[in-house]
Amino acid sequence: MAEEKLSTQEAVAQTRTYGQFRCLNPSCTSRLSAQPGQATVKCAKCGSEWRVAWVKAGFPRVRGPVWETSERLADEAMAKKMAEKEGK
Repeated sequence: MAEEKLSTQEAVAQTRTYGQFRCLNPSCTSRLSAQPGQATVKCAKCGSEWRVAWVKAGFPRVRGPVWETSERLADEAMAKKMAEKEGK
């Protein structure tokens, strides 16, 4: 039997993941999914936390970072770098 050839649009449509979005941390970019109506989502891989807006039911979008979590992670990373620098 001949293998059915898909158009580019059809091939891309098969890989779509509705209801999920990527972590916006440049070193992470893992997929996140939110429960319907959930206001924030925390990335299990990097610990970043994101505010979620619902375009329509089942269709979340990232609004931005949760500033308190983002600031805490940045402070921890800076303290770790300073400790490494002093230890050298």
